Amino acid sequence: MSQQHDRYRPAGSSTALSAAYDTALLDLDGVVYAGGEAIVHAVESLGTARDGGMHLAYVTNNALRTPDAVAEHLTELGVPAEAADVITSAQAVARLMADQLPAGSRVLVVGGEGLRVALRERGLVPVESADDDPVAVVQGYGGPDLAWGRFAEASYAVARGLPWYASNTDLTIPGARGIAPGNGAAVEVVRIATGAEPQVAGKPLPPMHRETVLRTGAKRPLVVGDRLDTDIEGAFNGGVDSLLVLTGVTDAAQLLAAPPQHRPTYVDRDLRGLLTGQPDVTSERSEGDAGEVFRCGGWTAAVRDGEDLVLEGEGDPLDGLRALCGAAWTFAGEAAFGLDTEKAVAALGL
Repeated sequence: MSQQHDRYRPAGSSTALSAAYDTALLDLDGVVYAGGEAIVHAVESLGTARDGGMHLAYVTNNALRTPDAVAEHLTELGVPAEAADVITSAQAVARLMADQLPAGSRVLVVGGEGLRVALRERGLVPVESADDDPVAVVQGYGGPDLAWGRFAEASYAVARGLPWYASNTDLTIPGARGIAPGNGAAVEVVRIATGAEPQVAGKPLPPMHRETVLRTGAKRPLVVGDRLDTDIEGAFNGGVDSLLVLTGVTDAAQLLAAPPQHRPTYVDRDLRGLLTGQPDVTSERSEGDAGEVFRCGGWTAAVRDGEDLVLEGEGDPLDGLRALCGAAWTFAGEAAFGLDTEKAVAALGL
């Protein structure tokens, strides 16, 4: 279960996170690798955490590859893994569908092999055409070479009133060359064509959390991810703690603007954050015009005159970001806000 994280500042930890939690539920794209290559410090950090007794599980919204293929890739990168260590949104959506459809149901698949394998494991029969008598439609990420005609097949079937499912709705996916369209962009194509809404299984929604708990048996998990709207919100919805790493799609300015459900328990540059404690962010009332002042390491941050986010000090820039989170999140409360964060973030060089 989660510690009492107040959502108004990152939490501290007096012990290394790999010792404080029994299982790391790690996102893959943007956390462990990008474009098939390991992210800097990932391999050695995960190895040290595992050697120290932390169970590592890999939880991905990418439904393209099978758990076997993902585990093989991780092992090749230097992160030994078994298929049982990998939980995918394809598995989550297949369980969701199997709970609602009769065994042996024919399902029109728009996606990759990972989705087809997951459906077969749940006793469902993948088909390729809207004319193959499917009783439902499912979409999952199919990679950059997925043919446009696949969206037409899905649209034909969904327009007939068939139940429509999606493994996940991530609009983007990080790669070696940058940010590319994800399965959510493909889902939007069918949504626009049909006006329908799919049932979604992946992070941050409950079916993915259920799948993860069933497969890992984690008692005190830590979600580790790079996306606020999937990894961190999924942890929030599941009532567990989270670590945001800045190696993927989320940057410092987006973190400062996060609403409560997107605020991680901890924040760090990369997976080395698993191996250390986390500094406390403290606050005190100012006698001047700064109101509440937040301190982390050698930095202080405050909101002045109700509009200016001010950062002062020196030391580890990440401590400065943590202090800024305390100031910005407290100022924002439960709502979005319009603080100008560019100057403060630029001063950190993150």
